[in-house]
Amino acid sequence: MKKLFKFILNTIPRPLLIRLSYIARPIIAIFLRGKTYTDPIDGKSFSKFLPYGYGKQRENVLSPSTLSLERHRLLWLYLKNETDFFTTTSRVLHFAPEQAFYKRFRKLQHLEYTTTDLNSPLADVKADICNLPFKDNEYDIIFCNHVLEHIPDDTKAMKELFRVLKPGGMAILQIPQDLNRATTFEDDSITDPQERAKIFGQYDHVRVYGRDYFEKLRAIGFKVDEVDYTQKLSKDDVTQFCLAPGEILPVCYKP
Repeated sequence: MKKLFKFILNTIPRPLLIRLSYIARPIIAIFLRGKTYTDPIDGKSFSKFLPYGYGKQRENVLSPSTLSLERHRLLWLYLKNETDFFTTTSRVLHFAPEQAFYKRFRKLQHLEYTTTDLNSPLADVKADICNLPFKDNEYDIIFCNHVLEHIPDDTKAMKELFRVLKPGGMAILQIPQDLNRATTFEDDSITDPQERAKIFGQYDHVRVYGRDYFEKLRAIGFKVDEVDYTQKLSKDDVTQFCLAPGEILPVCYKP
């Protein structure tokens, strides 16, 4: 199973993978029925979650029902328990929308929900994050999760995110984390996909962010809360929801 998932992730184009997942999910869920682990996004429980990873695979992290990973479930719990996202009228801009959220956010009648990306089949607006076709101060909420590590000029992208966010608005800008690394590492001379996967964690990543990521966001103008939300949850909840202990949510505000 582990080798099969690794082969699928590394060989099937993402648009086709998304379409195939709608067929496969119900079948896989039947075989993994149980009560050990729960996906808080849809409330369904399973005997185990699936492995996931482009290089070294992580065990028990991919929900069979929503295809959520640790970061998606953590974000969902934070939004549900700590914000008014599910009740207050807002204009939302969602970059590279995740399958776990896309249809659920789209159905929320109080949201004016826009998705954007250059390549995603789920994007309403095909746009370059470094040159967005949106007005200044247009959105109350921005989700841009696991995107910036793909962008060569992430400073320009951050400035665009800041520009289109309304004053007082919230942007959640998750990235793959290495909290043991003080400074971000990038090297444009590394072009081999396998070498990039080994060094950066994925073949199409261009850097590994360190703790200085939060300071870079602050330098752009954001007020940044480094939220370790797993600390507010019980150990049982962290285990049952298959979360990554210590993962930081970069919750950013425009003053």
